[in-house]
Amino acid sequence: MKDIFSLAGKRIIVTGAASGIGYETAKLLQELIGQNTYEGGGLLLLDINSREGMNITLCDLTDFENVKQVILSTGEKFDGLVHCAGVPSVVPLRALSMSEFERVNRINVEAGLNLAKVFSSKQAHNSEKLCSIVFISSVYGVVGSSCNVAYSAGKAAVIGMTKALAVELAPKKIRVNCIAPGFVKTEMGGKINYLFDESHEKLVESMHPLGYGEPLDIAGGIAFLLSDASKWMTGSVLNIDGGFTAC
Repeated sequence: MKDIFSLAGKRIIVTGAASGIGYETAKLLQELIGQNTYEGGGLLLLDINSREGMNITLCDLTDFENVKQVILSTGEKFDGLVHCAGVPSVVPLRALSMSEFERVNRINVEAGLNLAKVFSSKQAHNSEKLCSIVFISSVYGVVGSSCNVAYSAGKAAVIGMTKALAVELAPKKIRVNCIAPGFVKTEMGGKINYLFDESHEKLVESMHPLGYGEPLDIAGGIAFLLSDASKWMTGSVLNIDGGFTAC
């Protein structure tokens, strides 16, 4: 019987592969693809930072023309794209500038749209097979949060982008889905921890019936959306949030 969860032989692009969800996703996919991917096998790992032990192609995802050149210069036809790269923003409305709004969503939204545009070109995706794009949204793209308007607006846009592209790219045999994680313990979260005290952290954790998540929890969902086990899914938002949106 065919293993519908297998990723063997697939070639996949992963952004944000130097840390957090992107890093755990890259490690998991390496194992599932079953090749020595860090030596140029089935993964193209993109990040603005390097990481020891990872074969990362340094790339500024906000330089859209360079991203296109990096992907097409491989000469490969890819089966999947995972856009994990992202930046946080905790700024109250009264202090929010348009430059901050644009900074956040240049990477959280526009970079993903550009990646999808490149991936869906006939030079980049494997048109002989059913391909898959996975975006990362957030529970804050689904529910509201004070002082998160720039971030929440962008993550809500990712959901809208997912649904629109799912319809547009279906004729090309490209599925488009996104994951909306709850609070996951990552380096990105650590960058804004200084803004909150211990009581706030405990409050947030209490909003997740299953507690805080780990990057691997999200990586597992990504692997599922890349596999044939999800071949009848497109335009979907997969909540992996420890029960956050169930409360």
